[in-house]
Amino acid sequence: MFSKCLKKVLVRNVRFYSDKKVGILGIPFDQGQTKKGVDSAPTAIRNYGLINKLKTIENLDIRDYGDISYKPETVSLKPVPNMKNLDHVAACTKEVSKAVNEIITSGRTAISLGGDHACSIGTVDGHIQAKGSNNVAVIWVDAHGDLNTNYTSDTGNVHGMPVAILVKELADYWPYLPGMDWQTPLMPVRNIAYIGLRSVDKYERFIIEKFGIPAFGMEDIERLGINVVMQMVMAKIDPYNNKSLHVSFDIDSLDSLEAPSTGTSVRGGLTLREGVSLMEAFYRTGRLNGIDLVEVNPDIGDKKDVKTTIDAAISILMAGCGHFRSGILPKVEDLPKPK
Repeated sequence: MFSKCLKKVLVRNVRFYSDKKVGILGIPFDQGQTKKGVDSAPTAIRNYGLINKLKTIENLDIRDYGDISYKPETVSLKPVPNMKNLDHVAACTKEVSKAVNEIITSGRTAISLGGDHACSIGTVDGHIQAKGSNNVAVIWVDAHGDLNTNYTSDTGNVHGMPVAILVKELADYWPYLPGMDWQTPLMPVRNIAYIGLRSVDKYERFIIEKFGIPAFGMEDIERLGINVVMQMVMAKIDPYNNKSLHVSFDIDSLDSLEAPSTGTSVRGGLTLREGVSLMEAFYRTGRLNGIDLVEVNPDIGDKKDVKTTIDAAISILMAGCGHFRSGILPKVEDLPKPK
């Protein structure tokens, strides 16, 4: 009887433990903001053992595609007011989009190691190119909305603008962006949701309310719990359970005590346990095809801070690749045969 019950459990969950392929892409990019060091994160995360730790996940096929390289336009582009380093952003994200498209089209989950959050202009665009604009749902796990335009940003830093660049409903809010002709805002605003917000500008809040974007701040998570929030997000942006999922995870979504080595930390964030729980749940859908891990900055804090932050980043990535804290059940075919 026990054997039959165990077999039923395994059959019901077997799709979670089937072979999985991932592609690792480093994006050593720091031009979307002003603090140096975030470009060294892909190397630091690898050096802390990301690949070896991923190899402990059963049946995970891993390919490291190396780091993105790019060259900004050699002819000086006309600057856009209050938008820093657009030539670098445009050139880098163009290459990122191509690479992510290739990884996902090849049947792998694209794991992108930033770099600052401007990288996600390219990662999300590449996912859309691979799967279609209406077929990708994006979960933006972040303390910030990243929903400013050059007209509303207080800093001109592009890492605070990627969502506004990606969504098609805000296309008319932008001037012409030299160097960005390769990219068309294709993502419907109904296909994006936020988790972990706690530092949102007035204009960003206006856009969230205007378009009805599901946006769960820390007070919502405290009141409802992370699992309920995740279920509400999925019911809103993927009601038929048929979209390809892209999680853009800013390490500053975690509380500063969990991830101190980041450029724009905000106290009162997600616990690492909540972040891992989210990624485990997204993995269980069987449709998680894009993961960004951005804004780790090894130049901020001491060695302990850096280790704490990178350990947290690796835990998030492992959860998104099929590592379960409760352990992995064997496949049905590996069960001992009754005598």
